[in-house]
Amino acid sequence: MTADPSILHPSVREALDAASIRYEAVECRAEWADTIEFCANYGIPAEEACNTIVVALKTAPRKYVACLVRADMKLDVNHRVAAEVGFKRLSFASSEEAAELSGQAIGGVTLVALPADVPVLIDTKVLERSSVIIGGGNRTSKVRLDPRELTKLPNTRVSEVAVAR
Repeated sequence: MTADPSILHPSVREALDAASIRYEAVECRAEWADTIEFCANYGIPAEEACNTIVVALKTAPRKYVACLVRADMKLDVNHRVAAEVGFKRLSFASSEEAAELSGQAIGGVTLVALPADVPVLIDTKVLERSSVIIGGGNRTSKVRLDPRELTKLPNTRVSEVAVAR
């Protein structure tokens, strides 16, 4: 499954390299980019696949926080994320907002290469794995890495933001 890193979205590849993150580029078919299809078609356990979920703070102007959670977990926006950001009026960002904010394709949006002013919360359960798969910024690639490598990215912190499904 290892592929040439050039298959990643250019901003994702540049951000990974700039942070000296060790990773493996993974090719995937565009129609299997969404997590459920990806896991089913490539035999990846849900606890190894991670989703970046963009949460909108209902402020003017709008602010965002990104959260990385394992696919077998559920993001607790109303309690845990709200407590982490110190703000109670939150909602999931729309697909269009996430794509516009990240400059990435839905089905590949990743915490890597988000704007510098977007805080990123990595759920503690993500770090329990020795290897995880995250989006590659497009629908035809993913990134496999040791999740501890992600803490090298700016504006990230580890926090308990998810609950079991």
